[in-house]
Amino acid sequence: MPVPQRVNFLVVGILPAHESLVENGATSLFNRIRSRWEFRECESFGRLSMRAKILNLKSQEVWVKEVIKNLSEFRKRPIAPKLLSLLWLCAIAWVGFLWNLGNIGLVDETEPLFAEAARQMTVRGDIITPYFNGETRFDKPPLIYWLMAVAYRTLGVNELAVRLPSALCAIGLTCLGFYTLSKSKEEGRRKKEEGRQNEEEAKSPLSDTLPLGHSPNLPIFFSTPWIGAALIALNPQTIAWGRTGVSDMLLVGCMCSALLAFFLGYTLEEQREKAEFSTVSASRFPNKWYLTFYVLIALAILAKGPVGIVVPALIVGSFGLYLGNFRQLWREMRPVSGILIILAIALPWYILVIVANGQTYIDSFFGYHNFQRFTGVVNKHSAPWYFYFFVVLVGFAPWSIYLPVAIARTRFWQRSYWRRQPRSAQLSLFALFWFGCLFGFFTIAVTKLPSYVLPLIPAAAILVTLLWSDIIAGNEPENRRIKLEKKPNSLPRGLLATYIFNVVFLLIIAGATFYCYNWLGDDPAMPNFPQAIQQSGLLIVGGTIWIITAVAIALLLWQRQQRWILVANFIGLVAFIIFGLTPAYKVVDINRQLPLRQLAQVAVQQKLPGEEFIMVGFWKPSLVFYTQGPVTYNGSVTKAIDYIKESKNPTSPSILLLGYPDKFVQLGLQPNQYQLLDSRGAYQLARVPRQAFQ
Repeated sequence: MPVPQRVNFLVVGILPAHESLVENGATSLFNRIRSRWEFRECESFGRLSMRAKILNLKSQEVWVKEVIKNLSEFRKRPIAPKLLSLLWLCAIAWVGFLWNLGNIGLVDETEPLFAEAARQMTVRGDIITPYFNGETRFDKPPLIYWLMAVAYRTLGVNELAVRLPSALCAIGLTCLGFYTLSKSKEEGRRKKEEGRQNEEEAKSPLSDTLPLGHSPNLPIFFSTPWIGAALIALNPQTIAWGRTGVSDMLLVGCMCSALLAFFLGYTLEEQREKAEFSTVSASRFPNKWYLTFYVLIALAILAKGPVGIVVPALIVGSFGLYLGNFRQLWREMRPVSGILIILAIALPWYILVIVANGQTYIDSFFGYHNFQRFTGVVNKHSAPWYFYFFVVLVGFAPWSIYLPVAIARTRFWQRSYWRRQPRSAQLSLFALFWFGCLFGFFTIAVTKLPSYVLPLIPAAAILVTLLWSDIIAGNEPENRRIKLEKKPNSLPRGLLATYIFNVVFLLIIAGATFYCYNWLGDDPAMPNFPQAIQQSGLLIVGGTIWIITAVAIALLLWQRQQRWILVANFIGLVAFIIFGLTPAYKVVDINRQLPLRQLAQVAVQQKLPGEEFIMVGFWKPSLVFYTQGPVTYNGSVTKAIDYIKESKNPTSPSILLLGYPDKFVQLGLQPNQYQLLDSRGAYQLARVPRQAFQ
């Protein structure tokens, strides 16, 4: 068997003729190649070695051909596209999640709850039972607290350490999405090249130097993985929660990465079958990506509870049932081994926390925070059934405009068509099931919050990415291509309404940005915020950016340069993040959170031994974090008066009282009855003698 000319010269120098391959044995030859040239990082070697041993070297010729092919492909891949892709991912991560991550204070009311629970976990040395303000906190499992505690040990107790786990989860998800799209497009391109009848086209030098998922004659930033990474990371929902120190992005990072790992394992099994090797009956464990799937599911359970396994099981199960290969999936994934892995990772903490807290934990976590949230309204978080349509429209903007077209483009109603497709070509269908199951699951749930549909954003990004990738590359379905005019740089006419809506939608966003200060005056914690944000000029900057983007898209449509619409949307969004959104965070912090941090410092300095710190009329957990001490909360004036009268503290005849100025009046306090220590923003901090309430 002559060695192909495209094989790297290193391989040519050590491969003998076909006869000697058979005589010496493929296994010994493989070991010499691996030890001599140290290609241990090429996973094809390990996989092929295992397969050859399973078949007792009955298919040596097929195996050697596969070795040569993998060696050649591994050595000839260019360095530049990989380096550019790495720089692209770093730029996305920096703009979306790392830039100014710790420059503003913790935002009430949710973020400080997690931050302080993690701090108290480090102080107490108890990694089993979370506490906040001296009381147990059973809202969420401990993984987010553990990660924050590690960050505290490394970076100190600060805002950056609180938010870094969420940012890293978002970055990891973006990178795995990039890799999944790369592998999917690589397999698709390989299948097309194998089916080409034109031998000259198959030997084109461009096909050997293009980055993964890239098409000829297109800039690298039009490649599928580049588009996908940008859409997964750069959207309002992912940016907001990727920069917030709560467990939502941790759940999304684990659960969505698990789903991506499932699809990679799903396609890996197909590659094994096509290489004429069967490993289903040879190992007790599933392939490496299925194993990764199970590990990530276990971490998702430790991040937010049963939803970490219920939703992925629903998605994977419905996907397999639709394609009719559920039984095959069951055998491939080896769920018994998977369940044991999940139990080994996730179960110990649940056992320990139940042993430590008993029925109290079961009723609080499983009853109230899981079952009751699905069947009833918790914390007044109710919304109409169509709530998540608006959440996705705004939370995935501006890419959400193309989501209906992307969903329709999957042709999900053609089941026979999808059953004939190779697994690597089923990514859009899998993303659709991912999106649809999550959307339906949380629409049925009675308690509704915008963050609940955050896990479907990566699926939406994949759908829109594949839409744009196919359109830019001109990969139109045959039944549609007939109806299209063959013009360069043109897109299907059916998308014209979507393009127009893109322009209109951006103009609506621009108008809302200009006039939103009229709707921002209902927060008593920052009564001067509308004037501050208007005087900053950020609303004008943000609105102008969206107007310019809309005009640019309209001009591109006029010039029939529709493929650049994606770039215009991207540039507009990044410009808005840099020049509009990020500076607005600072304005919000100055008006809403900075006064509380300043008063917390004053309270720490002025507090007498044994003196109690009481909040009246509002609940701001950030005070607990920044004072690093207990704070008593009373929601109403009547409850506050009763509490102060009934509480007996012989060590301190006074209390520290924080509230709005009108709360002091409602408490019946005269200015001469208390000592005003400081006044910041909408708040007052005073020392009040207990006898003033007698």
